[in-house]
Amino acid sequence: MDSLRDEPLGYLLHRVTAALRAEVAAAVLGPADLAAPAYLCLRMLSRSPKSNAELAREAQVSPQAMNKVVRELQDRGLVTRPATAASGRSLPATLTRAGVTVLARLDPEVAEAEDRVLGGLGARDRRELRRLLVAALPR
Repeated sequence: MDSLRDEPLGYLLHRVTAALRAEVAAAVLGPADLAAPAYLCLRMLSRSPKSNAELAREAQVSPQAMNKVVRELQDRGLVTRPATAASGRSLPATLTRAGVTVLARLDPEVAEAEDRVLGGLGARDRRELRRLLVAALPR
């Protein structure tokens, strides 16, 4: 392979993801005293309430690791879970108003960090990249 064009897609995605993660952590999450798994959890919960097991599966971490993240977010008042389950054993987490506010404040900063990492692409190419990634997501 004589150029990055010939590299496996997984390798290229890993490199871009690592660069994005590092920039977002340094420029946005660190100053907000928030770890990447916590931001990911807030982002997932912004779409809908989820159980700890659902969050763990989506984030590809152990339920124990996700439980720690959710508890830390609860302690900060960003996430809430009911004390008892309405049915079954699931205690779906939801964002609090404070969680929604933090996410609304961080999202534009995350977008700016993404723009810095993807600076070699024009706005049209960034939109196309996002469209292609969404299209490639498993259904």
